[in-house]
Amino acid sequence: EDKITTLLSPPCDWDRQGYHVTKKVVSRCDICLLQEVKDLQGKATKALLGRLNRYSTRYDDQYHYKYVASGGLGRTPEDQEQYVYLYRNETVELTDRYQYADKKEGGVDAFSRDPFVVRFQAKETVIGDFALIPLHTTASDAIKEIDKLYDVFEEIQRKWNTEKVMFLGAFNAGCGHMTRQDKANIRLFSNPGFFWLIGDKVDTTVGDLTSCAYDRIVVHGQPFLKAIKPYSARVFNIAKEYKLSKEMVLEVSDHFPVEVELKTKSSGQLQAQVQPLLLIAVSVITYVLHILHSTSVL
Repeated sequence: EDKITTLLSPPCDWDRQGYHVTKKVVSRCDICLLQEVKDLQGKATKALLGRLNRYSTRYDDQYHYKYVASGGLGRTPEDQEQYVYLYRNETVELTDRYQYADKKEGGVDAFSRDPFVVRFQAKETVIGDFALIPLHTTASDAIKEIDKLYDVFEEIQRKWNTEKVMFLGAFNAGCGHMTRQDKANIRLFSNPGFFWLIGDKVDTTVGDLTSCAYDRIVVHGQPFLKAIKPYSARVFNIAKEYKLSKEMVLEVSDHFPVEVELKTKSSGQLQAQVQPLLLIAVSVITYVLHILHSTSVL
């Protein structure tokens, strides 16, 4: 199960570094999904958004970020988490949102955190309009929860009349939580038309004791697959990219972000100045959001 760091009396240097890393990761993206957020009043998320926009202005990026968040999701009051999307207002438009409500079968819910589905319009991309379905599973129920995503897909298909859907998040889809034999019981594997962009042998974890493809990105349909820049789905290794020690990275998350790039209509044109669209799933940012109130603006 993912690590959640509890804030007691955080050392200032680690706070500033953790916040700065998160800000740098988000500022690379047109859309960024954050998971394991515990900020029901929205104070920390708004603080992150404000500082992200100041950071963007400081480096002349000319982008303004907005966000949309789910309510608290979890089986117990102590287990409430949120899905949060941060997105660039200049490149994408949020056109709809939908909180999936689990149809409990036999009184048992399939999801520990029901997906908070959003729909974006990105006019400069080849795909244009698409929906994002996030999932953060409980490791022990990963197979059941990942399979249940197919039901969410069918509901979104009917509700929004679209098949252009991307699934992303901390699925716990690796190592002992999802084996090769388990795939037969997961409709996103067994049914045709779903493409897993982060492979089974990819390591999305930070620690030395694990090498697991827990975090995934999946798209539905050949049109969506063809709208993906080839080989762009990958782990973004913030340790290597930002020259950080493993200890510093673990202060932010025990999972690396995963990302994918969408083709733009002007791809291949030398004069094109359009920023490619990046989608990133970031796991375990509870630490960073909790320390925002005690850190100064960088």
